[in-house]
Amino acid sequence: MSARWGKPYHDHRDWPAYNESLVVRGEFYLDLGPFRTWDQELAKMNQGKRGGQYLIPESFVRWLVIWKQLIDYRGLEGITRRLAELRLIPASADYTTLWHRIHGLTPSLRMPKYSELEVASDGTGLKTSNAGEYRIFRYGDPEAKQRKHLVVVITADVRRKKVIGVEVHIEGKGHSESETAATHVRAATQRGYRVRRFYGDGAYDTNGMFVALRETGTEPAIKIRKTATVKIRSNPHGVKARRRAVREYQALGYTEWAAQKQYGLRWPGTEGIFSAVKRKFGENVVSRSPAGLVAEGYQRIWAYDELREYGEGPGKVTGTPPSTA
Repeated sequence: MSARWGKPYHDHRDWPAYNESLVVRGEFYLDLGPFRTWDQELAKMNQGKRGGQYLIPESFVRWLVIWKQLIDYRGLEGITRRLAELRLIPASADYTTLWHRIHGLTPSLRMPKYSELEVASDGTGLKTSNAGEYRIFRYGDPEAKQRKHLVVVITADVRRKKVIGVEVHIEGKGHSESETAATHVRAATQRGYRVRRFYGDGAYDTNGMFVALRETGTEPAIKIRKTATVKIRSNPHGVKARRRAVREYQALGYTEWAAQKQYGLRWPGTEGIFSAVKRKFGENVVSRSPAGLVAEGYQRIWAYDELREYGEGPGKVTGTPPSTA
């Protein structure tokens, strides 16, 4: 029993079904079924293209992006070479081709088919150096002051752990977490989803966030800061929605407020995803250019989301064309 929450945790997960989904995720790495339309996809990609022609379809490149989270580009070249030798694919790809096709790729997230969402948002950091402790001890770390973390902010459905938005930037150069979350919530609403509730910690207790939630008809479940006030003189630019939330939070107290809002749901929807991604793919990125770092951080979240969807079976999401921006 947790002294903080005052009640024991009951795990209601269907463990046989969950175990099977984890096993099925492993099948993804050898599933070549989606590439039966290889020639048709290439013909469409090369239609009207001047110069060299594509030899590898975009769907196969996205499949390799998930492999890329586990092995390097030369390893990918070896995989495609052996698949081609076994006549499982029509052509292989060399290191240069793979680098150009994957390095800056940010595939679009698959969006859920269901129309109502309860979302949470949070951020984490990925290391931009993989230097071990001995290397730093032996040779020092001259780049320590210049090195920045890669910041990854996600918004996800807390009930199904489905990512609906990702924003990646180098530390100190991007939008705040609350600005990113507001953008994600508005985007989901514009695409026809109803965002019923938004969960967030004190970093999301901003006027801008509450304005976005009011505009989209979303109930806030945001932990209010201890210094929050409803006095207009102290907070002249405050919005009515936030003042109501502050009053409610202060009247109930944290424990009762958290119980009523089911505030603990934000953990599996964000921290659970971050934990799974880092355990599976690690918490270091290897790119050196700013564009490469951003793309690699995005790919890591996208790859996990794709694997999770694959493990749960077809027909639950609908895809959108990839973006190479």
